[in-house]
Amino acid sequence: MASTYFSISGLILVSGTTANRWTGYYLDGKTSARHQVTVQLSAHALLIMSESRPTMTWPYRSIHQTHGADGDEPVRLEYGAEPAQVLVIADSNFLTALTDTAPEHTSHWHNPCHPRRRVRLTSVAAVGVLVLGGVFYLIGIPGLASLITPWVPVEWETQMGAAAVEHLAPPSARCGDPAHADILQKIVAVLMDQASPSPYPIRVIVVRDPQINAAGIPGGFIVVFSGLLEAMETPAQFAGVLAHEMQHILKRHTTRALVQQASTGLLTTVIGGDLTGMMAYYGLEIARTLGRLQYSRQFEEEADAEGFRMLQAAGINPHDLIIFYRTIKRKSSDPSGVGTYFSTHPPTDARIKKLIAMSEANPTQPRNFLSDLDWDHARSICTRSHLSTGKDR
Repeated sequence: MASTYFSISGLILVSGTTANRWTGYYLDGKTSARHQVTVQLSAHALLIMSESRPTMTWPYRSIHQTHGADGDEPVRLEYGAEPAQVLVIADSNFLTALTDTAPEHTSHWHNPCHPRRRVRLTSVAAVGVLVLGGVFYLIGIPGLASLITPWVPVEWETQMGAAAVEHLAPPSARCGDPAHADILQKIVAVLMDQASPSPYPIRVIVVRDPQINAAGIPGGFIVVFSGLLEAMETPAQFAGVLAHEMQHILKRHTTRALVQQASTGLLTTVIGGDLTGMMAYYGLEIARTLGRLQYSRQFEEEADAEGFRMLQAAGINPHDLIIFYRTIKRKSSDPSGVGTYFSTHPPTDARIKKLIAMSEANPTQPRNFLSDLDWDHARSICTRSHLSTGKDR
């Protein structure tokens, strides 16, 4: 097998193929150690093999592509909860082989070896700018947002979301204890097992902030403020909030509302598709827009209903969420920030009554999906990570 060596930011990346096998680099996300591995493609997953560890299986639906949009850059794939495991393949032809092997599972990944598709998308986007520019003045931003959103590719949503997260949840403010972060991702996995296949790898990012709030970000990110997590009494309450935010993402409510409330400059960028070079500039604006985002009554009701169904399908008692809503609503006049969550997710008495009616119409037999010890560790993730470092991060 012939191999080629590349040096990128001090890392030595190896590429080469034999049949349906590729060589590259694996990082476990917890240490800086880099391991040369052999990657084999299968119909449903990547098989990652090395001499020093057992074979790892990464299902395609759980892998997130973060680099490889341009033919000159290596392919970077991430898997698992933050800090994610990383796989780097230097040869972009790997994406072509992957698409040929499992086209139904990898259609949402960007393959730079398909130039004709890129030309078509660019042409369609250019024509779209002219057509939608005229529509903008005829029906206004709200109607235009509903037309644009279904055509926004997943990779663009992910770029928008990642840019916003850099400002809403900068690394210095995150609570990054890997073991406790994994517990939160287990709750996500329990919920996603009941959802239809999704192109979004849902990631929960906890930031040290006393506000009782959470935000669903385009591309699968959910930013949770530590004040909300610490205010939860049971994992079912937290699962209920996660299910609600996940529905905003899966139904693309967040993307549509963002397009609707964003500036004309950002709107043009989204339509044209030139996000790669513009996200650094618009990241702060996206973050500010998300910070003041108000969902429509229709979106809130849909997120409530679908989130409730997700909880019930997972065997999680939705009544705990109703108790949480009632408790926080009683304290919503507290100036300390207790009412922050309801400033963007207003749980009126009518909405709470609807949730109660749904719960009574289809009672759920609850199951224990998280131990008390794991929940105690998860809800104090920021406190524990602070104590372990001895300083604010």
